[in-house]
Amino acid sequence: MKRHIKNNVYWVGKVDWELESFHGDDYSINHGSSQNAYLIREEKTVLIDTVWRPHSSEFVNNLANEIDLDKIDFIVMNHGEVDHSGALPALMERIPYTPIYCTASAVKSLVGQYHHPEWNFKVVKTGDSVEIGSGKKLVFVEMKMLHWPDSMATYLTGDNILFSNDAFGQHYAVQELFNDLAEPCDLWEEALKYYANILNPFSPLVKKKIEEILALNLPIDIIAPSHGAIWRDNPTQIVEKYYQWSQDYQEDQITIAYDTMWEGTMQLAHKIGEEIARISPDTKVKVFNISKTDKNDIMTEVFKSKAIAVGSPTVGQSILSSVGGWLEFLKELKFKNKKAAVFGCYGWSGESTKVLRDRLQDAGFEVVEPEIKCNLNPKKEDFQKAAEIARALAGN
Repeated sequence: MKRHIKNNVYWVGKVDWELESFHGDDYSINHGSSQNAYLIREEKTVLIDTVWRPHSSEFVNNLANEIDLDKIDFIVMNHGEVDHSGALPALMERIPYTPIYCTASAVKSLVGQYHHPEWNFKVVKTGDSVEIGSGKKLVFVEMKMLHWPDSMATYLTGDNILFSNDAFGQHYAVQELFNDLAEPCDLWEEALKYYANILNPFSPLVKKKIEEILALNLPIDIIAPSHGAIWRDNPTQIVEKYYQWSQDYQEDQITIAYDTMWEGTMQLAHKIGEEIARISPDTKVKVFNISKTDKNDIMTEVFKSKAIAVGSPTVGQSILSSVGGWLEFLKELKFKNKKAAVFGCYGWSGESTKVLRDRLQDAGFEVVEPEIKCNLNPKKEDFQKAAEIARALAGN
């Protein structure tokens, strides 16, 4: 179970190949994941985080096979969410008086979830530290709303390891543990998906926190997140990416997302895509049927895009429920500085484009004037309007 990280620091987490979804079913898992916990064995023995509750017995038993649990001097909980703290109740049954270092908000979180106010909490804030021997200490940095109010990171001096909690992680199973041993395409795909679907709403805070950390001028040899690969080869490359992603990120890409009843709206979606490619050949175009494509994968493409087009036929004087739910998620993610266009077919009342326009504006998009509102199946004049949308979105 124990895997060596550096000097007297070890990984003691769980690689979860079977995990298929996260946050309920709100986040899809395509390549497994991991819950990373770490053990430091200096003059003091320190455990940083645990694993998700379904793996709690396995975690505690494995940990007990590695060390005498009574020798753990204290536990650091960087974050109270159950995928990090789920094994804490089982562990505390074995060592009930062990101090738990965490933020004040984490005390509320942990007590609220597990109902043990008697646990020996030690509240810390940014700049607080604790000596662990051999001239080394742990320094705590609050990371509020990245992505919970209770979040913090922990820095190990001497070994120059940043235990970064949910920042810089991925839902990605890497049996080899380290970024230089992972499949690079999968690694970066999952890192981007993780940022776009979880951290993007907090981008202004991400930017500010990165600037604060960089201003400390700390040497960082390893970034050890709570999920996915551990960054040991050029570890600050992921910090640089986060800083770039946190600033209203976009590429020369337009994403088209739609759902359809009798394929008329689908025809419009593909025609808009063709016109964008004709008018702006260097622009990447992605087209997705919302009801047939994983919503997190679509949102990752939206994150990369400078503009989107969203389509739905009219149904019940509104839009398809698949598109309505997708738009609600789109609003949650708080994308900035992106254009949008709307399109859709209708039989008799034709409200869908207005509903789409209102919902997209409410989600923070600049909705362009050209649209396609097509009665029944598209005709030649409807297809001709696709070029107007393409020019408005591509900026040509």
